[in-house]
Amino acid sequence: MTNELSSLEREIEETRQRLANTIDQLAYRAHPKTIVGREVTSVKAHFVDLETGEPRTDNILKVAGGVVGTLVLLAVIRRIAR
Repeated sequence: MTNELSSLEREIEETRQRLANTIDQLAYRAHPKTIVGREVTSVKAHFVDLETGEPRTDNILKVAGGVVGTLVLLAVIRRIAR
């Protein structure tokens, strides 16, 4: 009986410890600074190869083309609206 009780107490304590670790991990992952850091890394990875540090010119040119195209479209719409 005593052996079963101490075994049960040990299991409960191990479960509490695992639960506490899981909560700590979730709190870390949900922290705003952690989220921002992940997103910044994601955006950097889109424009720069993280392993070599080389810029990814294809992605940079796509974004630059999109920006230029948007600006031209807005200028045309503005000219038509006048």
